[in-house]
Amino acid sequence: MSNLTKLTALMTAGVATLCLTSTASAQEPKQVLMPENPQANALFEQFGFSEAVIDRGTIYISGVIAGPPAEGQSPEDAIDAAFQRIGRTLERAGSSWDDVVDVTSFHTDLAASGEAFVTVKHRYLKAPFAAWTAIGIDALYIPGALVEVKVVARVTQAE
Repeated sequence: MSNLTKLTALMTAGVATLCLTSTASAQEPKQVLMPENPQANALFEQFGFSEAVIDRGTIYISGVIAGPPAEGQSPEDAIDAAFQRIGRTLERAGSSWDDVVDVTSFHTDLAASGEAFVTVKHRYLKAPFAAWTAIGIDALYIPGALVEVKVVARVTQAE
């Protein structure tokens, strides 16, 4: 199985368990969330990214991909799974959906996924609403994926 195939499976299944590791220095006071699973961690290292970075009270979550939907799953189910994964990352970082200040969503077919995305988004984000930018694109890194969601939030709990 290629590394790209392994990364695709881990990202869409959301199986990577995360841990908080510190990479803080005098010039770069940030913390990084990385997978605890050694196989997932190796792939994240190889591709050169982390689940999230916490810097100066703000968490920046890497894009989380929704889909392609598994057999018997609706687009809404796939999008909800991505939001659940984001929620777990927020919690590990000392944050919550109430602390989200910005959401960016990248849609391979905005017309087809937009309604399902808004339905799911309203389950997690309540008023006062975060900023949201929805962008239509040709493709995502994982073939057949519907949406990728990137989130920025404040850290409100003790780190």
